[in-house]
Amino acid sequence: MNETIEAALAANAARIEAALEAFLPKGDGYEAALHEAMRYASLGGGKRIRPFLVMETAGLFGVDEACALRVACAIELVHCYSLVHDDLPAMDDDDLRRGRPTVHKAFDEATAILAGDALLTRAFEILSQPLTHGDAGVRADLVLALAIASGAEGMCGGQMMDLAAEGQDLDIGEITRLQRLKTGALIGFAAQSGAILGKAPAHMRHTLVAFAHDLGLAFQIADDLIDVEGSAVDAGKATGKDQARGKATFVSILGVERARAQAQLLADQAARHLDMFDSKADRLRRLARWVVQRRN
Repeated sequence: MNETIEAALAANAARIEAALEAFLPKGDGYEAALHEAMRYASLGGGKRIRPFLVMETAGLFGVDEACALRVACAIELVHCYSLVHDDLPAMDDDDLRRGRPTVHKAFDEATAILAGDALLTRAFEILSQPLTHGDAGVRADLVLALAIASGAEGMCGGQMMDLAAEGQDLDIGEITRLQRLKTGALIGFAAQSGAILGKAPAHMRHTLVAFAHDLGLAFQIADDLIDVEGSAVDAGKATGKDQARGKATFVSILGVERARAQAQLLADQAARHLDMFDSKADRLRRLARWVVQRRN
């Protein structure tokens, strides 16, 4: 196969963009600003890595693409909600996201909070509908898995750790746990969602979770490297903020070269988890390699 991972990601992103366009509301009246903010937060940018994982893992089990696409959009809405809230002054206080003003800068803080809330709830609305899967048990499993990945035992818990850890001397184990929750939990849901949709055996689901665990950590180390070495233009957001705030990261603990080597080790390990899927998982293996080579 001659297709590059960049081309595969771009094609998937275009497909997700079109599907999100249909899922996001357009309204008149007093709620129009909310709808506009939801669309601003979700459309027109992003690598759509989590939706890519959904579509690829669903393909491993012959899942109907229309069903997988709905799950892919649901997780992207949760991811977009998390970015809107993370950028708020009470959180990371960022002015730039994907190369343009963050939602609270383009609108206002109250609208940004409501837009994030509405994106999160729309995601669960999509998952719960029969079009996502004809088996109500599968839909319930998806809702449960995404709720756990998004909440206090997943992404929100990791964000709380991140806030509490500012200025603290975290060790490598604590940083790993923080990022496993903050970044890795959603990536883990994305990778196992295809197995849930396909009613795959438990061992296959666990294999994809292990793949996602290593991929998520490699992704975060690459992000930490970008924050240290990259430019705001390339990254599409402010860089150098972790060091300025005294945040412990993989790079601050390991140093640049050891962190880069660790990211590569994790990417290689992630790819090996996919051996049971043979050539059907080639795009996922290429994704693991790309994650540590990217510049934004």
